[in-house]
Amino acid sequence: MQKGSYLTTLLRSNKTVFSFKDVAILWHDPGSSATRVRLHYYIKKGDLYRIRKGFYAKSKEYNRLELATRIYTPSYVSFETVLAKEGIIFQYYDQIYVASYLTRKINIDRQAYTFRKIQTSVLTDTIGIEHITETSIASKERAFLDTLYMNQDYQFDNLRSINWEKVFDILPIYNVQRMAKKVNGLYKQSNG
Repeated sequence: MQKGSYLTTLLRSNKTVFSFKDVAILWHDPGSSATRVRLHYYIKKGDLYRIRKGFYAKSKEYNRLELATRIYTPSYVSFETVLAKEGIIFQYYDQIYVASYLTRKINIDRQAYTFRKIQTSVLTDTIGIEHITETSIASKERAFLDTLYMNQDYQFDNLRSINWEKVFDILPIYNVQRMAKKVNGLYKQSNG
């Protein structure tokens, strides 16, 4: 790669958030000390922003949902973050909720991220997961089911926009009988 084209390669990318591995791949570099030196130089000049160790952005205006799914992979944005955005719950949450292979709460750049551990077979099944601008986000139906999977007594405010056909298409990946009963009950309640 030609000198001077390293930064341009990052700036032309659709991503707003880069891990060290992403940078090494984009720069066709196996992650050598030269990559670290270049990154440090661009950060010092103000051309790149260091979010936290191992994560970089084009600017301070990076996509926080994209970062949420890059910290621990595989993962996707779900639960209250999607439910509130879709009007299924009315409570506002300033945290970003993420389905992941582990449970963690972390703060980065004054943003709280809550990672909830979900069964690996569910986490890696892509049904109901949308990929929007470098971010994996659950559909409202998938977020609804993820939430029920974690808490069967969860109270939803508005189920009118739920596509029940999609819900019943996604439901088998959880393989939980009590959850199927709860979903059937909520379906009858909202359509009765």
